[in-house]
Amino acid sequence: MPDSALTTGPLGRISELGVTRLRALVIAAALLGVMAVMAPAGVVQLGLAASATTVLALSGIMLGISHRQKRRRNMAFAVMSDFIEKDAALSLVTDADGKILSMNAAARARYAGGSGATLAAVLRDTFANPGGIIHRLKTTADTDGAAREDIATRKKHMRLAVHVMGSDAYLWRLETMAERGTTRGPDGAGLPMLMVGRSGAILYMNDGARSLIGHRAKTMDRLFPAGLPVSGEVAELSTEEGTLRCLVTEVDSGAGRRAVYLLPMAQTAQTPAGSWGAFETLPVPLVLITPEGRVQAHNRSATALVGSGIAEGVHVGTLMEGLGRPITDWLAETLAGRAVQHSEFLRLKRPDKEMFVQVTLNRVTENGIASVIAVLTDATELKTLEAQFVQSQKMQAIGQLAGGVAHDFNNLLTAISGHCDLLLLRHDQGDSDYGDLVQINQNANRAAALVGQLLAFSRKQTLRPEMLDMRDTLSDLTHLLNRLVGEKVTLTLSHDPLLQAIRADKRQLEQVLMNLVVNARDAMPDGGEIRIETECTTLTKPMQRDRVTVPEGQYVTVRVVDQGTGISPDKLQKVFEPFFTTKRTGEGTGLGLSTAYGIVKQTGGFIFVDSTEGKGTCFSLLFPVLEGASMPAVKPTVPATLQAPSHGDGVILLVEDEAPVRAFASRALRLRGYTVLEADCAEAALKTLEDTELNVDLFVTDVVMPGKDGPSWVREALKSRPEVRVVFVSGYAEDRLNNDQAAIPNSVFLPKPFSLNELTETVHKQLH
Repeated sequence: MPDSALTTGPLGRISELGVTRLRALVIAAALLGVMAVMAPAGVVQLGLAASATTVLALSGIMLGISHRQKRRRNMAFAVMSDFIEKDAALSLVTDADGKILSMNAAARARYAGGSGATLAAVLRDTFANPGGIIHRLKTTADTDGAAREDIATRKKHMRLAVHVMGSDAYLWRLETMAERGTTRGPDGAGLPMLMVGRSGAILYMNDGARSLIGHRAKTMDRLFPAGLPVSGEVAELSTEEGTLRCLVTEVDSGAGRRAVYLLPMAQTAQTPAGSWGAFETLPVPLVLITPEGRVQAHNRSATALVGSGIAEGVHVGTLMEGLGRPITDWLAETLAGRAVQHSEFLRLKRPDKEMFVQVTLNRVTENGIASVIAVLTDATELKTLEAQFVQSQKMQAIGQLAGGVAHDFNNLLTAISGHCDLLLLRHDQGDSDYGDLVQINQNANRAAALVGQLLAFSRKQTLRPEMLDMRDTLSDLTHLLNRLVGEKVTLTLSHDPLLQAIRADKRQLEQVLMNLVVNARDAMPDGGEIRIETECTTLTKPMQRDRVTVPEGQYVTVRVVDQGTGISPDKLQKVFEPFFTTKRTGEGTGLGLSTAYGIVKQTGGFIFVDSTEGKGTCFSLLFPVLEGASMPAVKPTVPATLQAPSHGDGVILLVEDEAPVRAFASRALRLRGYTVLEADCAEAALKTLEDTELNVDLFVTDVVMPGKDGPSWVREALKSRPEVRVVFVSGYAEDRLNNDQAAIPNSVFLPKPFSLNELTETVHKQLH
């Protein structure tokens, strides 16, 4: 609307003299006319007649301008009144003296009977000093054309704004401001929301609800004195401003709690069923669905969430999926009041990205016609976390199973390989049984390696970390890798010249690289190229990849790239699971990639796979860069081959709950000249040590046993025998013992399965 509609020109300002003055001019013109008639003919008569005519014409012109200006002003005020009528903010039009000329619906509801009063009078209940505030804003507006001020009251923050509409008209707007630091949504001043407990107690009200109701309510019956509302129906809400009609929608929040959303309805008339104007701008996605499952209406938030595919008449089944049964059945149960679950998690059929929504159905009735309002909530992040949790639980369960199986197998293999070593001591190469015993020993070692892979996946492998340079590690491994790939495959290495050191177990890391290279070789039956690339990677922010978050920092990246057949998308997420293989029976155990996965994770790194069918696969390893001083030198491993026996003397208390393992260890130590006392549990060992005259030089004990475990009984025994040394043995990883071993002096760890020579050499080093 142009400002000229409300701004008067010079003639307009003259016309504002009023009707009384115009009447005076008309009377003056009449008197001049009478004088002209009575005057003698001549110049005087002509002058009086001309003056009367001029005054009369001027009066007519001024009267016409006055009526036109009044009509224009009335039209302008009518347009402005229509413009501000539906404004959510309180809007008022005043003259220069502050007298209220017009108010919109919101202002009339708030200040009933305020028309004709002054603005300062109606704002007296809102502000402590409304006159000063109005004068300050009006003075600024007269200069700048508009002004506004944010005022903090006892209850809330308010904003009062004024716009100059003409020489004597001002438009005032009063609106409630959201508290600083709040956001739109459940906790902001957007859609009013109540969190209600089982008993109807109101546990929480967001800013929107407090602003709507005007106070902090404690129970639902206080807000709805006419009766508790039914989800999906309109109810009478009691507020400080009076009774308000609201559409009530409930969403189950778990633990017996429910979120109650209040959607204020238009107060002048009921919104027709076919109209969606009352909900169009609400921040909560809403969809009105017919009993047949077709979209009847939807608001802007629903369009933004579901996508451009949502439209009137579209079936809901074409927009989302995952219910497991026809959506129309769910709608029918909701309309009939038989729905067991009001809320379901569904997947949106969006072509651009994967999204999940929580859909809550509520029955509504308008003009006797039943329909369903669906309240949508973006649940993509929740479903992603759920998938991560399920995957983590699955991998943890498999890891626990693998670790338990490996522990039992290690006990069996210790007995098999140990007794085989005892037999080999009594046979030489000329005996007919020697070859059979060697085969038994070799196959036991192969079985031990397989068990080690299980332990690696379950992250229970004993690691010996040290500072490593991947360039040196790959250089030492190149000869072996070339032998593994064969003649048809070319192995290419590419290194970052500024590669930094990492902390890892060299032996285990070499196992990872060999597994990946062998896997790449098997994917290229006709030959090709395998590239191993290393580079330093810096992440300035956390990286989301395959439901895993890689923290920011510096990493050494190792890629193993092949030109093989690739992996199909449906199998890509299963490649790290134990015993999953795409190879034919007998060509693989399905433990190669799972072993690599376990070792990398136990090292503190990350492993990812990218593959395209027909083009190849890329495995990426990320290891954190080692910062600070170099690691201490790794402890040398005890060789597994049989060496010259080390004889010694001393008394050894052997505590082992597995009888075959205890029998082998006892015989092996006695063959080396030691005196061995046996016990099948910790309690029996402590009973033996009650003899104060018994001299014991060394404890050889299992870590995990029924009743008291190894570290527990050893700490108790060392109270009276602090000089005794200890050898812990276990089929689990050493990390199960690290915390306890740190508090036990003069102790070492020997992992199962161990050979005769490994056992005797470890005992010899502890005693000497």
